[in-house]
Amino acid sequence: MARRRRRDERGRLDDRRHERRAGREEMSDVYDLHIDTDVTVQLSDCCREDAQAVFDVLDVVYQLEDQAPSPQAATGPSPTVWTATFDTAGGRRQEVRPPSLTSPVGVTLTGGYHAVDEVETVLAAGFDIQSLQAVSGDQETEARLLLAPR
Repeated sequence: MARRRRRDERGRLDDRRHERRAGREEMSDVYDLHIDTDVTVQLSDCCREDAQAVFDVLDVVYQLEDQAPSPQAATGPSPTVWTATFDTAGGRRQEVRPPSLTSPVGVTLTGGYHAVDEVETVLAAGFDIQSLQAVSGDQETEARLLLAPR
């Protein structure tokens, strides 16, 4: 009987360990999915108004996660790069209206393949886009674009 009892206890212990491992895998999957939906958008060679116009287009479609510095809150000399992070899994998904730009805007999109493609499609609905370069990694991609007014 003692032997049988040990096997039962070991079986239960193994089951508990398996449940814990499965829980960690599920958390990892959720974490990975969230990262794959974030896209960092960097705008260069543009004025504050043009940066705000591009971010406004993305903000009506996706959820803004982080923006530094804010184009509206900037004082003094304008930064050379405007940066914001958008979560492509969330947001209002409203229709994009083409805004006006005073000059072409350089854009760098960094994130998961699907998320970067989505953001590029949204930008193409509001601007004329010229693809300058794409760099692909194992799990992320970087796309460099030039946006022009329509």
